[in-house]
Amino acid sequence: MSPRARSRPAWVPLVAPVALAVADALLVNGVTPGLALSLSLVAAVALLWRRRYPVAVFLVVLPGFYVGYIWFAPLIALYTVAAARRPDRRLLGVTGLLFAVVHFLPYPVSDLPVGDPRGLALDAINAVVIAAAPIAMGLLSRTRRGLAARLDELTRSRAREDRLLADRVLATERARLAREMHDVVAHQVSLISLQAGAVQVSTADTQARAGARTIRELSVRTLDELRHMVGILRAAGADTEELTPQPKLADLPRLIELSALDVTYEAAYDPAAERSDAVERAAFRTVQEALTNVRKHAPGAKVRVRVDDPDGGLRVEVRNGPADATAPAPGLPGGGHGLVGLRERAQSLGGTLEASRTEDDGFVVRARFPRGG
Repeated sequence: MSPRARSRPAWVPLVAPVALAVADALLVNGVTPGLALSLSLVAAVALLWRRRYPVAVFLVVLPGFYVGYIWFAPLIALYTVAAARRPDRRLLGVTGLLFAVVHFLPYPVSDLPVGDPRGLALDAINAVVIAAAPIAMGLLSRTRRGLAARLDELTRSRAREDRLLADRVLATERARLAREMHDVVAHQVSLISLQAGAVQVSTADTQARAGARTIRELSVRTLDELRHMVGILRAAGADTEELTPQPKLADLPRLIELSALDVTYEAAYDPAAERSDAVERAAFRTVQEALTNVRKHAPGAKVRVRVDDPDGGLRVEVRNGPADATAPAPGLPGGGHGLVGLRERAQSLGGTLEASRTEDDGFVVRARFPRGG
C-alpha cells in the first residue's frame, strides 16, 4: 500500500462511488421527483453496503439501471461482485447475464425494435461487452490482491529463513570457537596437571603432596568435562572436525600457495610479538574465507593480502580487483553467510570486521583484532 493510500481516510473509497452514482442519477433523470429518479437514488445509496452484500446490492441496483438508465451504480456493483474474495463462476455468469439483459431491453419493453435484426444484434453484442468489462476488472483486481498477499507472505518467509540461516551460521561459528577454546584450555590444564604431578613426586611435605594430588585430580576431571561438552556440540551437527591443532599466521603462506590464485602477500607484522592463539586463528580464517569468496565470485582477479600490527594489535586486509572475464567461473554454491561468522568471531575477540565493494568493482575485507583477544 502506498503512503498516499495509507494517509487517506478509510471512508473515502466507500463514499466516493456513492457520490458519483448520485451525481449520475441526477444528471440522467434530472431533479424532478419520479420513479426513475427514486430507483436511481436507491441504487446509489445501496452501494454503501456493496462490500458486505455484493450480490444483494447488485440486485437492488438493477431496477434503477433498467428504469433510470444510470451507469455508474450497476458497473460498480458488478465490479464488486467480481472482485469478491471467492467469487463463484456461475454467479459471475448469472450476474453478467442479468446486466447484459437489463442493458439490452429498453424501458418500456414495447420500444424494442423487433423489425431491425441488425440493430438488435449490435445492441446485444454491446450489452455483452459492457457487462464483461467490470467483471474482467474485478477479477483482475482480485488476482492482484492475491498476488500482493502471496508476495508479502513470500517476503516474510524469506526474511524468516534468512534469519534462521544467519542464526545457524552464528551457532556453527560459536561451536567452532568452542572447539578451539578446548585446544587452548586443554593445553593449559594439561600443563597444570603435569606441574601438580611433578610437585607430588618431588616434595616431601605430606600436606603439599595431598594438595598437588587434589589439583591433579581436578585438572583431569576438568579435561573430561570439557571434552564431554565439546562432544555434545559436535554431536549436534555444528562441527564434525576432529580436535586437531588449529592454523596460525605462520600457515598463511601455505594457504596462499594452495589457493591457486594470483595473490600478493605482504607480511608486515612482527612474528615474535606475543599474540593470543585465538587472534592468530581468527586472522587465518579471515584470509581463508576471503580467498574462498574471491574464488567463487571473482575468478581470475588479482588479490593482495596484507597483515600488519599497528598499535600492537593485528590488522588483516584482503583486497581483490574485478573478475577476469576470460577466467572460467567455478560455480561454487554460497549462502552469503561466511562473513557473518567471521564478524561474530572478530566481535567475540573484541575486534571488528568490515567488508565492502571498491571503486574498481572489486572487494575488500578488513579485520582488526586486539593483541590479547
